[in-house]
Amino acid sequence: MTDLYEVDSVRTEGDSWEITESVGATALSVAAARAVETATADPLIRDEFAHLLVSSAGPAWAQLASPDLDWIGEDEHGRRAHRVACDYQAVRTHFFDEYFREAAEAGIRQVVILAAGLDSRAYRLDWPAGTAVYEIDQPKVLEYKTGTLESAGASPKATRRAVPVDLRDDWAAALTAAGFDRSQPTAWLAEGLLPYLPAEAQDRLFAILTALSAPGSQVAVEAFTLGSGDNERRRAARRARWARMRRGLGLDINVEILTYREADRADAASLLSGHGWQVQAVNNVDEMARHGRPIPEDLADEAVSSDLLRARLVP
Repeated sequence: MTDLYEVDSVRTEGDSWEITESVGATALSVAAARAVETATADPLIRDEFAHLLVSSAGPAWAQLASPDLDWIGEDEHGRRAHRVACDYQAVRTHFFDEYFREAAEAGIRQVVILAAGLDSRAYRLDWPAGTAVYEIDQPKVLEYKTGTLESAGASPKATRRAVPVDLRDDWAAALTAAGFDRSQPTAWLAEGLLPYLPAEAQDRLFAILTALSAPGSQVAVEAFTLGSGDNERRRAARRARWARMRRGLGLDINVEILTYREADRADAASLLSGHGWQVQAVNNVDEMARHGRPIPEDLADEAVSSDLLRARLVP
């Protein structure tokens, strides 16, 4: 295998990927965490499609989605660190599930999930009649998800419209061609997306999103960075976690080499505010503690640090 820990970045302009490659592999690892959480005795979220979507990618991925964590072996520290990572995914998933529930209660019937990956909300959330859920992602990622779920006989609970386009390209045109109605309020989601876009593409994303948003629209964003402002202990801790996956499963997942970490990258909350959105933010540490999943002090350096944002477009 290539030693991914010696590479600064593997991203190139216009790069694409299968579900088990590059950024696609991160979608599998996130869905695996949802599968692990769903299998617990008292899950914070339930994603009954997560295990299917992950295990269909191969035996190593099926092991990652298993709640027994046998692949970690007797490394107790590794087990605890992995559990914290799964807790983070559970809490952020719950945060955005609640966002969509409240948006639906407010009467919004148009949803756009940016970089949808293996998000199964179109299938697992109870959407009001007349809701359309647009999923934007790389063509091969959407093909994998659609084919896997259809083969299992799963049906979406809303009108699901896949939009196969790279967010670095003219995704607004593709979204409109799929039936998006810019005169209707929209609930947008950018979960696990921003660091995988160059800074310029991130800034353009929010400008386009705002231009497409009718009054009453809402947006939710996971705002985190890797590299910028980090200390070496935090970077080393993350790399240790990915090394465990490499040793135990043979999976090369190194988020640092897949993300963009420009020093002058704009803050998501500031970008939204500048475009007229009224932003509310909660730090993931506080949100995890609120849901009974506090980060142990000795694992703080290994935990994700992010702000979970919700915003409304100010008339």
